[in-house]
Amino acid sequence: MTKSIYIAGHTGLIGSALLERLGGEDDYAIITRTHSQLDLSDHVQVDRFFEKEAPEICILAAGRVGGIIANRDYPADFITENLAIQLNVFRAARHTGVKKLIFFGSSCMYPRECPQPMNEDQLLTGKPEPTSMAYAISKLAGVEMCLAYNRQYGARRFLPVIPNNVYGPRDNFDSKSSHVLPGLIRKFHEAREKGLASVTLWGTGTPRREFIYVDDVADAVSFLLEHDTDSLEFPLNMGVGYDNSIKDLAEIVCNVVGYIGQIKWDTSKPDGAPRKLLDSSRLKVLGWRPKVGLEEGIKNSYQWYLKNMSET
Repeated sequence: MTKSIYIAGHTGLIGSALLERLGGEDDYAIITRTHSQLDLSDHVQVDRFFEKEAPEICILAAGRVGGIIANRDYPADFITENLAIQLNVFRAARHTGVKKLIFFGSSCMYPRECPQPMNEDQLLTGKPEPTSMAYAISKLAGVEMCLAYNRQYGARRFLPVIPNNVYGPRDNFDSKSSHVLPGLIRKFHEAREKGLASVTLWGTGTPRREFIYVDDVADAVSFLLEHDTDSLEFPLNMGVGYDNSIKDLAEIVCNVVGYIGQIKWDTSKPDGAPRKLLDSSRLKVLGWRPKVGLEEGIKNSYQWYLKNMSET
């Protein structure tokens, strides 16, 4: 029998990949709403939606996200909007009997200074990176809300997962609010088009980051939906198992884009956390593995950007 599944945030990076991945399967009847049709920060609208549609599964891929500049400039918006969405969706899902809800945390929830790779037990053992503190706190609250609902109501229905830096087609390439990888793609593409001799990037280039292609995240979610999760310990990290320095990442993007100029570093700007590599052994021991390598994923992202850059 088909199961009704609501994908919140189906037009975003992760949500669109999930729509494509799960929408092609006969097991699921997909429910979606745009922001204009359903404001998830409005509890009245959310309650009415869940009571009418009564989805069996909910994937919460909606929320306010952004890079280091956006997090620095709009911390109140990040924490307020994400907390409101989480509270409304979780409460409505519980009241209407949703059987399984998947919530996306973030690797920025981990302490800034944290042993590498980071395992799930290290959450709340130190302070997150200050530049993304408000967003991190909202996501930590979401993870704890999942676990609290499970403890209080005696069923493992709320499943928090923690993907590392997700990238791919339909990413946010805006120069002011994007994450590092799509930001680099746009920056080097524009530098190549303008014939610039050099490009200046923030920080020292030494921080290391792990990146996971969005289709691998969608595959991991599908994997969890198809398996019995009652015996699993949550939250679950989702990563590829290796990281790259921002300097190395910039050089890979240069090669993909075809920019041959010089890369300069503005060390007066912040680096963010020194390293964020996840220990994803809890998930991988079940048999899941990522499939898309970093260079292949960047090529796919760049090709999508070239086709859609007039809209980004």
